[in-house]
Amino acid sequence: MFKAVLFDLDGVITDTAEYHFLAWKKLGDELGISIDREFNEQLKGVSRTESLQRILASGGREHDFSAEEFDDLAKRKNDNYVEMIQDVSSNDVYPGILELLEELKEHGLKIALASASKNGPLLLDKMTLTDYFDVIADPAKVAEGKPAPDIFLAAAAGVGVNADEAIGIEDAQAGIQAIKAAGALPIGVGESDVLGNDISVVKDTSELTLDYLKKVWNKR
Repeated sequence: MFKAVLFDLDGVITDTAEYHFLAWKKLGDELGISIDREFNEQLKGVSRTESLQRILASGGREHDFSAEEFDDLAKRKNDNYVEMIQDVSSNDVYPGILELLEELKEHGLKIALASASKNGPLLLDKMTLTDYFDVIADPAKVAEGKPAPDIFLAAAAGVGVNADEAIGIEDAQAGIQAIKAAGALPIGVGESDVLGNDISVVKDTSELTLDYLKKVWNKR
């Protein structure tokens, strides 16, 4: 039996992806770089720094900014994003997630957040989910972002288990790669064509029950 579940946030617990897209698009417009929804798919599950690097490269402007200016651009995007998410509430929690968290708690299983978002604590607080989480891994303290395993390894260590004793839940390809690299068992939310045909994938978070997690674990 697994001992912990390591959750991504965007696209798994709630949908803040649209706010990320709008915040990046606003910054891109200011820089004269077009960011459409297709390009935004490349940014899902990726850190703010890596996302900004990809955006600047796409516009041929990767060498136009000093390190300090780069940091200012990242902060400007985040300020836009934080402003946009002020209205997030418990109504924005994805179907089935609250029930799953309650089931995991009842059975004494550890719960950790393994999100690239530095706004994870703020979002959990706004959705009144903070008390369910035993640990929130700090993306600022890991060496590499997804698809490197660092954030999932940190989340597992934070709840005192080995990664191979945990299930990781993700909606992004980079996140699935990170879970695999950490040695945890991945479950995807979305489409197998995107996330991989070699893992268990649910189309909707309402399918994520404790019984389903046990079934996936037992047949791994």
